[in-house]
Amino acid sequence: MTYSERVIADLKERYADQPVFIQAAEEVLSTLQPALDAHPEYEKAALLERLVEPERILMFRVPWVDDEGNVQVNRGFRVEYNSAIGPYKGGLRFNPTVNLGMLKFLGFEQIFKNSLTTLPMGGGKGGSDFDPKGKSNNEIMHFCQSFMTELSKYIGPDTDVPAGDLGVGGREIGYMFGQYKRLRNEFTGVLTGKGLTFGGSLARTEATGYGLVYFVQNLLEDHGDSFWGKTVVVHGSGNVAIYAVQKAQELGANVVACSDTKGWVYDPEGLSVEALEAIYAAKRSGNDKGISLAKYTEYRPDAEYHAEDGRGVWGVECDIALPCARENTLLLEDAKKLVANGCKVVGEGANMPTTTEATEYLIEHGVMFCPGKAANAGGVATSGLEMSQNAGHISWTFEEVDERLKGILASIYRASADAAKEYGHEGNLVFGANIAGFLKVAEAMMAQGIC
Repeated sequence: MTYSERVIADLKERYADQPVFIQAAEEVLSTLQPALDAHPEYEKAALLERLVEPERILMFRVPWVDDEGNVQVNRGFRVEYNSAIGPYKGGLRFNPTVNLGMLKFLGFEQIFKNSLTTLPMGGGKGGSDFDPKGKSNNEIMHFCQSFMTELSKYIGPDTDVPAGDLGVGGREIGYMFGQYKRLRNEFTGVLTGKGLTFGGSLARTEATGYGLVYFVQNLLEDHGDSFWGKTVVVHGSGNVAIYAVQKAQELGANVVACSDTKGWVYDPEGLSVEALEAIYAAKRSGNDKGISLAKYTEYRPDAEYHAEDGRGVWGVECDIALPCARENTLLLEDAKKLVANGCKVVGEGANMPTTTEATEYLIEHGVMFCPGKAANAGGVATSGLEMSQNAGHISWTFEEVDERLKGILASIYRASADAAKEYGHEGNLVFGANIAGFLKVAEAMMAQGIC
């Protein structure tokens, strides 16, 4: 049994109740053995055993009062996973499905994603089982203030810098930032994704979607191809999906389908970004009950809306597929549909949206696969740029940030492709991204001793 296999077996025994964390850890560790063979000192230092355990886990209650005067109680979490290369950095997720195992999976992924950006950021993740859907702005504010009252004790610009994630956008970041400032009596870059009037960065809203497309663009160009004339489908219709659609269209693609939790839309003439933005804004308005992609046909009457599982987009013929929603939303049966319909590239715009079986099937059948920890890194990369602007009390233009974002995604692609080739898996960006991200963290951990 190899070193990585032994650590995986131990994790499966110890954390059997955390399946998505086990899935994420196994996906990474199973690809690292070539690098571990080249560095036997890592095993002697029990580096993997330390890497898979968070440095700190915070759990706390979040009491708040709803509009009817009833006291509600949610659970809050922050997993401060690894600070070897910088302060903990990763989003906050507000969703009923949030639990410790999910946040460990997301925080573990974040270690390698942040490492790949080349910026000095460690890995972390947090959130709550609070559901912002259907809540008023007043209720969301009360919850965010209560959540930050406890979280503020453990974060700071040089310690832990949270951002947004699923269920946490500019509104929630603003409420939390205001509470942090009130409690700590300081104006500092403790959160990223802030509003432009109080330290936010231009292009941060677009960054994850744009970054995904830039990564795929680098892959295509490396194979003498481009987005021009390609048919693209997207799973999701939130922030990441919308700006992936926009950038892919700018590069000459025809993006024909996207989805939400209630259904999916097919628009053969090309999705309307303006319509998607309007629907997303309505969902985030604080009066979002019943709003779905079904409204899309009000903007584009010739489009088709399907009130069924959003995974229906995987049955649409396409050249490029971009899963931009949540974990495990592209299954083996979907991978088979994509291959059968001639899909050539899958680019992950979310955290582990493709199951292990589906990933293996796609790669085995010649689909060029762009893993989320590399292709989805645009958001956190721009958060890092926001941290730099805050630290320097400066503000860059949209064009400056976008140009830096392009450069970071190009370097991530190159590092992933080169590592895959160097360690015997040329063309396999899953191996390449994992190894490239791991080696930087491993080197820092070794330099800092047993801690």
